[in-house]
Amino acid sequence: MKKIIILAAAFICAVSLQAQGDLHLFSVDNKGDKITSITIEEVLTKNGFNVGIRSEMNKPFKIQFKETSFKAFTLLTVYHTKLSRELVLKYPDAGVITPMGVGIYQKLNEDTLHVSILTSQTQAKILGIKNNKILQGIEADLVKALKKAMPNAKLKYSDVALKQDAKLLTKYELELDEDSDAEETLEDISMSLETEFKPFGFVVPASKLYNGVLSKDGSVDTPYDFYKTYSICKLKVIYTVAKTRPDAAAFAPCTTMVYKKKGEDKVILGFPSVYNWISSVNVEDKEAKSVLLKAQEDFEAILIEITE
Repeated sequence: MKKIIILAAAFICAVSLQAQGDLHLFSVDNKGDKITSITIEEVLTKNGFNVGIRSEMNKPFKIQFKETSFKAFTLLTVYHTKLSRELVLKYPDAGVITPMGVGIYQKLNEDTLHVSILTSQTQAKILGIKNNKILQGIEADLVKALKKAMPNAKLKYSDVALKQDAKLLTKYELELDEDSDAEETLEDISMSLETEFKPFGFVVPASKLYNGVLSKDGSVDTPYDFYKTYSICKLKVIYTVAKTRPDAAAFAPCTTMVYKKKGEDKVILGFPSVYNWISSVNVEDKEAKSVLLKAQEDFEAILIEITE
């Protein structure tokens, strides 16, 4: 009998693990609107995180689309001041989640504030690696900090992700001549990106020369000649998806990485594919899917133009 009980318990645990979604979802009573993106940011910065940008989306929504269904809709980008450095040094492609997104939203006539972030397992899935202590450490510290920022918040996993066969990480390589200058190469790529983004409706609210973090401002060596990340937004995508899946804010802005390893004659450019949005937050609305897939197509066209 004891053996049967143990087996039954093991089966229940296995089912529970399989049912885990790709996002952590927080919800907290916020009747007096005391919890805001600013109060959350303040707690995060005091608890081991650097905040890259805080984008309040309601004003742009109202300007471009003449309405909003949210009292608050904010996108934060954050990275762990210690562990993110370790992550990028060990896994070069981890720049696509450094910084990572924190979605904050509250609908009109609603008293509940919501926050969505990716789980470490989801981040590992995007990178094509096994979940590990670095990712889990960042996840644990972020969850802990958000709990401090939102006392009494309820925490749950999102619904089980939709099956997705497409590549979750989009990458392109730019082959270089042997005598190429690293600084000039990065400058040329940066100018090309900024020139190409605007016609397609993408904006760059922030960018960061992350090699400064990796080298501790030049005090230690890094394996990269340069490492830069861009936070990329397309307002129509965020607005359209948010109408049915506001929890997708955890994926926005999209972080694009550009790096060159020392001793290699190539530059890597990449970003998390929109298929993550579709899969992880169960995007089934036709209009939302359409704008996401168009954004993927346009973004790839930009990187193809730069790398060919």
